[in-house]
Amino acid sequence: MTNGSDKQGIKITLEDLANVAVPEPQPAPAPAVLGRVRTYGTVSEAAEQGPALPEERGSIFLQGWFYLGIAGILGAIAGWAIAEPGFVDGPHTQSWGGIVMVPLIITLMSFGFAIAESTVERSVKKAALRGVLSLPLGLVLGFIFSFGADIIYAVGVRICVELGATTEGNPALWIARGIAWMVFGAAGGLVYGIVGQSSKKGKYGVLGGIIGAGIGGIVFNPIAMATHGGAVSRAVGFALVGVATGVGMGLVESALKDRWLYVTTGPLAGKQFILYKNRTAMGSRQESDIYLFKDPNILPEHAVIEISGARVQIRATGNVFFSGHSIQTRVLQDGDLLQVGRYSFRYKEKHRA
Repeated sequence: MTNGSDKQGIKITLEDLANVAVPEPQPAPAPAVLGRVRTYGTVSEAAEQGPALPEERGSIFLQGWFYLGIAGILGAIAGWAIAEPGFVDGPHTQSWGGIVMVPLIITLMSFGFAIAESTVERSVKKAALRGVLSLPLGLVLGFIFSFGADIIYAVGVRICVELGATTEGNPALWIARGIAWMVFGAAGGLVYGIVGQSSKKGKYGVLGGIIGAGIGGIVFNPIAMATHGGAVSRAVGFALVGVATGVGMGLVESALKDRWLYVTTGPLAGKQFILYKNRTAMGSRQESDIYLFKDPNILPEHAVIEISGARVQIRATGNVFFSGHSIQTRVLQDGDLLQVGRYSFRYKEKHRA
């Protein structure tokens, strides 16, 4: 049959059909699995993911043993410098410098320990509050503990003399002074715990202070012999007592901690926040336990870490990211990496047998 139209028709042969390629159907993407919850993604998923922050090298200035050691030496030197003009050398002599020197050194060392951590954390308000609290505490404990140390030292010297130690070069007398001056370190550690509102922090501070001040007291006599006594020997000796007490407190606190957050990224990279309290708040308020500064995205109370027995949980008010995803609550496990604004924290805990 012929087509009545003048237009030429389209002809499709069997050979043309054989050359047509039909694409294979592609399987639908499998849903991602997070824990036991399947998620298929959302249009806001990109907004809920935090950028990966590279780990930064920590600063030595943020190590507890370092800033407490600096605080101890500065407090001791300041106390010596105030009292030294009124100090009179010689046996059986009384002077106002001799009476107030040791209590004043204890007071200012305690003040330094109280404000050191808040100072390196840039929390001026918290440092001021702790400093105001530490001064009367340090002054009262300074006179009480100084009186106790004098008694211990007098008893120690009497025992050493009865055992035949009659010269300043005898190490037995050095040890007697070291044992007596452990009391100084105990006072500083006690104030450190009180202003930190933690009994455990106080215990670690007292233990570290006793060890550090004991070492400083032992080396005091050799220093006095090397410098031939006088103001120089007192300055160097008390400075060593101050730095040894602070370093001892920092090292003991770090060695005995059981749960802590280590800052891997941000302005405080290298700082460790030991979790002493049942409730630890982090945010942009300077009074926060963990003060996060220089980030406008941080809320006044951005998150809270709660400890209940062996369970450590974070509750977030603002954006907190774990494995790139925003979380509201999470039970923390050793090694968890949390991101809060420009800060990253590695949660660590000490495993006990």
